[in-house]
Amino acid sequence: MRKENMKGILTVIMTGAVMWAFIFAAVGGSGRPVSGSDSEKDETVATSSDICNWGLSFQKEGSSPVGNAAPSYLKQYDAYYIDEDGIDDKNIYLTFDAGYENGYTEDILDVLKEEEVPAAFFVVGNYIQQNPDIVKRMEEEGHTVGNHTMHHPDMASIADKEDFRAELEQLEQLYEDATGKEMKKVYRPPQGKYSEENLKQAREMGYTTIFWSLAYVDWYEDDQPTREEALNKLNSRIHPGAIVLLHSTSKTNSKILKELIEGWKKEGYNFCSIDNIM
Repeated sequence: MRKENMKGILTVIMTGAVMWAFIFAAVGGSGRPVSGSDSEKDETVATSSDICNWGLSFQKEGSSPVGNAAPSYLKQYDAYYIDEDGIDDKNIYLTFDAGYENGYTEDILDVLKEEEVPAAFFVVGNYIQQNPDIVKRMEEEGHTVGNHTMHHPDMASIADKEDFRAELEQLEQLYEDATGKEMKKVYRPPQGKYSEENLKQAREMGYTTIFWSLAYVDWYEDDQPTREEALNKLNSRIHPGAIVLLHSTSKTNSKILKELIEGWKKEGYNFCSIDNIM
């Protein structure tokens, strides 16, 4: 897939995802009850055929957001958006989605190496095909390379189990061809779209599904946030147990990453490998 095509697809996809996140934050949910009550928060996906868009409601600065599916619901399918067990230890997880390469990933890897911080990179098929050396570097430097599917489709709309399986297994094969290693069984649904059936299918394949508890609009190549905008957004919403989603295509992310990591270290946060959750 050409870079220009992939960029266009990702722009449409992520615009929709963030519009959903903003709507969710504004109204407090996706039509399902979300409040401080444990019983209400456990009311999540209604049926296995429902297609859901991952969304978050940030209700208090420095505190965990409320997802449109409760951690207890997701956990039964080996799916997570936050590390509840790591809250007391202030564990956090850096994750990067990589749909294409535009020159910033190696700068990001340089900072992670200097700061001795592990990360997870969720890659798609064309990324491995076009950047095998970068993918090998990710693996060699101790990062987790996760499955973001072969073609970045709406996985929740795939009804056939074999088609669902093929999206993950084809990427596994590309990764093994590029690195000589088996891909770790960690998966992030493209677009943040999922269904109960998707979660079951991923679990049956041995996968842990990873959503996120902190993200911001960082993927528009020609409309990048300023340093101040990025730091203000990320620093105001960081929280113990956070799974942070960033995009490796972001110039701003490559410029602020060292400052961001150093600041979070000073606040007592521990950067952990996503393997802890798996």
